[in-house]
Amino acid sequence: MDVQTADLVLENIGQLLTMDPASGGPGDEEHDPVAGLGLILDGALAAQGDRLVWAGRQRDLGSHVACTPGARRVDLGGRVALPGLVDCHTHLVFAGSRANEFARRVGGSSYEEILAAGGGIHATVKATREASPEQLLALGLKRLDRFLGFGVTTLEAKSGYGLDTDTELKILRVASELGEAHPVDVVPTFLGAHVVPREHRHAREGYLDLVCQEMLPRVAEEGLARFCDVFCDQGAFSLPEARRVLEAGLALGLRPKLHGEQLARTGAVELAIELGALSVDHLEHADAAAAVKLAASGTAAVLLPGATYFLGRKDYADGRMLADAGCRVAVSTDFNPGSCLTENLPLMLNMACLQNRLYPREAILGATRFAAEALGLGEEAGSLAPGRLADVLVLDTTDYRNLIYHFGVNHTHLVFKRGKQAWPPPG
Repeated sequence: MDVQTADLVLENIGQLLTMDPASGGPGDEEHDPVAGLGLILDGALAAQGDRLVWAGRQRDLGSHVACTPGARRVDLGGRVALPGLVDCHTHLVFAGSRANEFARRVGGSSYEEILAAGGGIHATVKATREASPEQLLALGLKRLDRFLGFGVTTLEAKSGYGLDTDTELKILRVASELGEAHPVDVVPTFLGAHVVPREHRHAREGYLDLVCQEMLPRVAEEGLARFCDVFCDQGAFSLPEARRVLEAGLALGLRPKLHGEQLARTGAVELAIELGALSVDHLEHADAAAAVKLAASGTAAVLLPGATYFLGRKDYADGRMLADAGCRVAVSTDFNPGSCLTENLPLMLNMACLQNRLYPREAILGATRFAAEALGLGEEAGSLAPGRLADVLVLDTTDYRNLIYHFGVNHTHLVFKRGKQAWPPPG
């Protein structure tokens, strides 16, 4: 019997959710409410350095793990442990506030009226262009602290609030610096094709030239992003325009991701599948035919219920349809200044159950294993198994369902990132 050495042991875990794909099949909530969660009762975890070396029953710990001198042993008192959460769709780096617009929207002003008055995304673009890298870094660190406090250990950060070369590069450089300066892993994505900026509103093709011929080559040259994203939807970029940008990114080594089917059924799902996108996100207007195609592809479906809620809309994506079709369904905050300003990913899981009609186990898988896969990190994050990163969220509850059921509060007890306590900060 192999014995693993460990410098961190988490023991007396009442419910250990490993999210190990080998630990259960598709199942259904009525007959198999924990399918896919890899649930171990009375469990324990062991890590050496930044990697897990063992996960199993508490009673088997002594037979499989030997602690190194000075190893830390943490008795979790029957609490729940699961992988650190993964937020696979955020717009982390921006400046400015649009709180005044929220008040106007509640008062009856339309988004179009606010946009015409210089608000909306253009207000954020103006503020972000004017902000220094140091200001953006300080704002990002505070936001990452909040994400970490809710149990998020990995997140994606999109650009898209610069819409000129210098500011898009500035945003991505700040995102990379945030990932180095903070415990949370930050995965940068280029979203220069977010909207057409005001200065190009009469020269749309010229802006696409700028994105494809100047921005993308600079991003690739500096290694500032892993993915290229496009907002492909009614009123944003068309399918041919999105294809042009995504193919230009692919030629430079940036794998596609896509905002799609939020405002209308456009065919963005089919484009995402054709180009091998890691994910297509939003999907409020995806239909059954799109769901079947997604399920047969390598592209994940990402639900963003907070954006639908915050915009005061009722057309939530049909998560039940997507899950029943066999799609890998992830759930994210869509953290951004205009349509979902929250770092509370667990709250999104509650919405995903009540509004997108996911089962609780599906929602939790959507913020762990499937979210990691939507970032190409399925072998690193999102599950607890030997060889994976020692990213662990400990909940101050003995029933994992309280993460969703007892909503609007923070259940985080401890967060370990790469084998080190990250929250609350030690000392």
